[in-house]
Amino acid sequence: MYLAYPAVLAALLFCVGLYGVLARRNAILVLMSVELMLNAVNLNLVAFDVWLRDTLHSGQALTLFTIAIAAAEIGIGLAIVLAVYRNRGTSDIDRLRDTAETDEAERLPDTAEADGAEIDGAETAPGRADGKAGKTKKAEATT
Repeated sequence: MYLAYPAVLAALLFCVGLYGVLARRNAILVLMSVELMLNAVNLNLVAFDVWLRDTLHSGQALTLFTIAIAAAEIGIGLAIVLAVYRNRGTSDIDRLRDTAETDEAERLPDTAEADGAEIDGAETAPGRADGKAGKTKKAEATT
């Protein structure tokens, strides 16, 4: 068996997957591109296993582990994408950058601080959200 044919096919699959990861904006298409890259690795593992005539078939064993990892990755990835889609209404990766907490949430004044009131007998320091109202505002700012 010639090793060049599966190696070239695997290289093409990996390049298409890499392009999909770098160029796509839809999270589901990015996950599909990652799967293409993993399948290219699997093809290389099996091709080299056959070419080297390994008696332990370690390439095929590693391929089974890679398939199991890919299945787990897709399951968790799709769950995350569905949760984000339910919250945001889109699976666009560029819009997902807004999910990170910003410094603006920490700068929101606490209602107790704005009124000058004390919480638990001690006055809160500026920028601290010790009370429930401050935590509520911080949670609202991040969503």
